Amino acid sequence: MVLRTTFVVLCIVLGLALFSNSSEQENGWIWAAAVGVVVAGLVLGIEYMLRQAKPGVLLGGAAGLACGLLLAALAAWALEATIPDVDSLPVIGFLLLASFPYLGLIYGVKIFTAAGILGQPGAFETGGTASTSNKILDTSVIIDGRIADLCETGFLEGAFILPQFILNELQHIADSSDPLKRGRGRRGLDVLNKIQKMVDIEVRIVDEDFPHIREVDSKIVMLAKKMNAKVITNDLNLSKVAELQGVRVMNINELCNALKPVVLPGEQLRVFVLKEGKEAGQGVAYLDDGTMIVVDNAKRLIGSNVNVVVTSVLQTQAGRMIFARLKEETEGQEVPVARS
Repeated sequence: MVLRTTFVVLCIVLGLALFSNSSEQENGWIWAAAVGVVVAGLVLGIEYMLRQAKPGVLLGGAAGLACGLLLAALAAWALEATIPDVDSLPVIGFLLLASFPYLGLIYGVKIFTAAGILGQPGAFETGGTASTSNKILDTSVIIDGRIADLCETGFLEGAFILPQFILNELQHIADSSDPLKRGRGRRGLDVLNKIQKMVDIEVRIVDEDFPHIREVDSKIVMLAKKMNAKVITNDLNLSKVAELQGVRVMNINELCNALKPVVLPGEQLRVFVLKEGKEAGQGVAYLDDGTMIVVDNAKRLIGSNVNVVVTSVLQTQAGRMIFARLKEETEGQEVPVARS
């Protein structure tokens, strides 16, 4: 901001130095200062557009502009060589110099974008239209740690975007006086360190922040919209808010639920009854993937391995729950099965 202010002041001073003495009007210094302000505004506007543009836009535009200038110069030289005495030749040359570079700039960007040079197609659009292979990590998925295992399997590709405000939040949690929070924060930092060391994974830390937004979740959604990126999270509320605003979300919990083995009513399982259920006589067991199984009349068998028959499967947003009966109770009778 200081540099831009200094630049504007410098342009005004130069305008006064160059034009105030040559102006015949009484208030010539005002017009000279206005010229400096206009020039400064144009330059700052161009600087802003260049800063918002992706590298491919700049490269494609520069290449197209150079080709346009070259073609305009060749065309003007050819016209001057063939018809040197035409009075309108300067006008034609000006039109060539005005049109060819502009066309070269426009088509240079389009050609580079279509060809996917230096990146995937669409990576060279300006503003918030970066490649959708970019994925923004939120605090919950980093602390969870399963994202590192997914990276090792090779199922996730593209660049992981780590906003500086997420990193600051992790550091704040790691410095907490609460031992539990401190352990979670340090685990998250260890997970990030592990991911950064993976050869096939690119982690980019971005300084983009939104000072007018206080909530971290809102900042994540805003950054995802600006970068046209996906959000990887375990936070159900963040998932809903992001989807409402048109941001694509990858929820690790939903992925894990989708990868769990399918259990059908009537299927037999052998499980370990771990504890008592909520209803009278029920026992609770768990599959290896953490799915809870509620077994009727299994309270008396807590601490034992038993054979059960699945009667129904309940699928919710929080996960899957299986209801079963002891196999010994179903022998010789038809098992009433249902799927919710």
